[in-house]
Amino acid sequence: MVSYNTKDWFTFIFRFHKADTFRTLMPIMLAIGIYSGIIGYLEVEYWKLADNSYVKNITIMHGMLGFVISLLLVFRTNTAYDRWWEGRKMWGALVNNSRNFAIKLSAILHDEKDRKYFRKMIPGYASILHKHLNDDDTSKQLFEDVDLEIDHHKHKPNQVAKMLFQKINDLYDSKKITGDQLIILNEEVKSFTDICGACERIKNTPIPYSYSAFLKKFIFFYVMTLPFGYSFSLGYYVVPVVVFIFYVLASLELIAEEIEDPFGSDENDLPTHKIAENIKKHVEELI
Repeated sequence: MVSYNTKDWFTFIFRFHKADTFRTLMPIMLAIGIYSGIIGYLEVEYWKLADNSYVKNITIMHGMLGFVISLLLVFRTNTAYDRWWEGRKMWGALVNNSRNFAIKLSAILHDEKDRKYFRKMIPGYASILHKHLNDDDTSKQLFEDVDLEIDHHKHKPNQVAKMLFQKINDLYDSKKITGDQLIILNEEVKSFTDICGACERIKNTPIPYSYSAFLKKFIFFYVMTLPFGYSFSLGYYVVPVVVFIFYVLASLELIAEEIEDPFGSDENDLPTHKIAENIKKHVEELI
């Protein structure tokens, strides 16, 4: 995750971070600039269309569609941010549940061997979950055209949760904890699996293909028709104007694409590895 000062305006304006969309879009922005220049030249110098030409009225379409495309992009970015924020809430819950689990075990357990086991396994679950969510196969589990080899032992978070519950059950069998304590500790292990399932839901359920494809096509054709109408009023200045409009619209879509999967390795994704390290530090302090 990028660390920055939210109040530093000038740094945002004049600094181009590698997470900025400007670098990603630069090649296609150059292509659109050349395209706009060609259309402007043809209309102004070659075709010499009159001011009363019907082509000039194409801007009416842009005015009507501009409102529609703005609504679509707002919905797109809000949906993507909701996924990012939900992922952050799930990992925040994992931090809290790990602490609660460690606090209860610290008060209940007296055998150093048992305490050492949980001191290792509780943060181990967060570390394994981080690796599990960064695995590309996790994001393909619901794809109809992808046939993944089914191996339950590859689902490492389930195996760690199973070992945690098995250990708690062994403590109950050996009379080290009571039945009431077993029920309390069982809820903590259950919460780990609930968090894993919620994160997998975000990871392997992308935005519907039809919606994403339509929005990209909409932006492309909207921008491609801009030079035809605005060359009359802007002349060759239509080049930077069209390029800037494309930069704004395409950047919103790129940002949404990046944050809708918050468990990847992009600059703006959640720092799950760092969170797992913090869980390890906190659990070792408690047990």
